[in-house]
Amino acid sequence: MTKVRTMEEMPLSIFHFKMFIYSGGSAYLDGYIIGIIAVALAVMQPQFDMSLTVMGLVGTATLAGMFAGGIIGGFLTDLIGRKKMFIIDMLILAVVSILQFFINDPWQLIIFRFILGIAVGADYPIAGALMTEFSPKKNRGALLGGLNGLWYVGYASSYLVGYFMLSLGETSWRWMLVSSAVPVIFLLIARLNMPESPRWLANKGRSEEANVIVRNIYGDGVIMSAEPENKEKTAFLDIFRNGNGKWTIFTAVFWSLQVMPTFAIGTYIPQILAQFGFANGTKEYLGSAVINLLYLSSLLPFLYLVEKYGRRPTLIWPFLVCSASLFILGATSGLNMSFIFILVLFIIYGSFNTGMGMHQWIYPNELFPTQIRGTAMGFSTGISRISSSIGTFVFPAFLADYGLAATLYACGALYFIGFLVALFMAPETKNMSLAQSSSIKKGSHLQDESFIEKKTIN
Repeated sequence: MTKVRTMEEMPLSIFHFKMFIYSGGSAYLDGYIIGIIAVALAVMQPQFDMSLTVMGLVGTATLAGMFAGGIIGGFLTDLIGRKKMFIIDMLILAVVSILQFFINDPWQLIIFRFILGIAVGADYPIAGALMTEFSPKKNRGALLGGLNGLWYVGYASSYLVGYFMLSLGETSWRWMLVSSAVPVIFLLIARLNMPESPRWLANKGRSEEANVIVRNIYGDGVIMSAEPENKEKTAFLDIFRNGNGKWTIFTAVFWSLQVMPTFAIGTYIPQILAQFGFANGTKEYLGSAVINLLYLSSLLPFLYLVEKYGRRPTLIWPFLVCSASLFILGATSGLNMSFIFILVLFIIYGSFNTGMGMHQWIYPNELFPTQIRGTAMGFSTGISRISSSIGTFVFPAFLADYGLAATLYACGALYFIGFLVALFMAPETKNMSLAQSSSIKKGSHLQDESFIEKKTIN
């Protein structure tokens, strides 16, 4: 008799990599849209004579929009479906990306960047839920963690695009901003062919549709899950009830503590490198691109380590390394160190920061059940982005008032607090099914394989 297998037991296939690309577009767009504004701002500032306050608002508008987008979009993802939200979101991103080209003052740009933030923030819970619900159990951490790598691809490519567009002159910033429409349109077309999540369909009482999708993808002899996906109502407050509150706090806090310094440093990295003495021509923009491309390569060993050694160690220790790196950068900021020395320290910081960044996708999606998975991911995204927007808004004024060393010390302190949070709160979810990992809050890891074998799908 042929053994019946579940979606989570299936090996990696071309389908999984297609879903990775569809879902990874969310992280890519986030990185690109946030990164391109850094180069565009440098060109715009003298033309519009923007104050530090206005520059801070432009830099933080996208992050602030992601607060609303994450919370609202996550809930709608659980309510009306993953695929439908994916398409709506891409349409909004395409239109607003193009409208940026026609702005006449910074306040118009602030409004458009805020709307872009709403759309990008909504894309995170959609992408995370879909990738999670299609991923094999043994590869879920690497697939979800790999999505974070595409953030750095988007961020680095935005600096390269901005660097080469500088030759367009005074209007180059318009072309930089509208350039985000290109990947958006590509993703919109690609996502039209993707399936709906079978887990979401079954959770909404549409098991027949769910089973058809599973058979179409995997063939006969494969079922959605060994544990029944019962029909459940989506309620926003459930992320704080039934034992979920602890994990909601954990994911929102560790994510915020990581991205506050990440976005603050990332948005103004050309200015930081300039203060280190590397403002000759456009070297600071090219240096920013090189740094972020090198960050990406560091993700690969972490994708192996997260499956080999688990989630906890790959979150805890990178927090500590990032903290130490920034403290050293702060201590050497006034010593006229060589470009190579500064570059190496930024690479160490960024490499470990990139590595632990994969948990932004792993923990929020593994620790919550299907009916609130998007809601929880969206809430964590929203809280992390409003924290980031505050940090990014304060950063230029803090840098101007207190200097580079104090700014880097403050960022290092945030990472050290994150180390303590991870040390005392991070759970281990390696090699667990989604039913197991979302049951940790109830005190049962459900690690007895006989439990799975006794369950049958409805």
